[in-house]
Amino acid sequence: MFDILYNRRSIRKYTDEDISDELMDELLVATSRSSTTGNMQVYSIIETRKKEMKEKLSPCHFNQPMVKEAPLVLTFCADFNRFNKWCRQRKAEPGYDNFLSFMTAAIDAIIAAQTFCVAAESKGLGICYLGTTTYMAEKIIDILELPRGVVPVTTVTVGWPGENPDQIDRLPLKAILHKEKYCDYSEQDIDSLYAEKEARDDSLQFIKENDKETLAQVFTDVRYKKADNETFSDLLLNVLKKQGFM
Repeated sequence: MFDILYNRRSIRKYTDEDISDELMDELLVATSRSSTTGNMQVYSIIETRKKEMKEKLSPCHFNQPMVKEAPLVLTFCADFNRFNKWCRQRKAEPGYDNFLSFMTAAIDAIIAAQTFCVAAESKGLGICYLGTTTYMAEKIIDILELPRGVVPVTTVTVGWPGENPDQIDRLPLKAILHKEKYCDYSEQDIDSLYAEKEARDDSLQFIKENDKETLAQVFTDVRYKKADNETFSDLLLNVLKKQGFM
């Protein structure tokens, strides 16, 4: 297991080999054992295999090729719809039409997604998380016909690896670990913690091809711009209101 975790990488190209229903059942049963708030399991997983459905979802993920090419696309959703119905059918009035409940369900969904991914990788499958799900949540809701109380929070493409890409860099452990209490970073700490990342050939290439002075500018000015963050934040807030979480 540690070999899998230490050596994991995102896979964006897959072979044509399908994933059997038997293997998926095994993986999903393992996923259902994930940690969950209050044992409520307020999440759902939408399994997409059909070509026509992948084609509908593809624009929601900025037409990244693996959405159409992967044999399987899984959309993990925060879901209080099922739990609310159970409550009402048992003479209990649910009070989960609020932001905290969305966060509870979203956390459940993310934990389930990661459990699935680790289980899938342990079987030799490759996975890739798509960060576009919350950007385009409203359109995904329409395509997948998600009812009130259900919001997509992340998507994972799954398949047998058709590539073995280089492993992406990570910050050193001391960048993310704080012992006993949070210890804020000095300018010297930041310089030290990001030095290796900034010196990588691929980082220098990103700076050059985007005509920027620093790697940080690639993130702030190109990849995750303030205007885009604000636009997608507004869209997601509207989705939460529409789906009954605000």
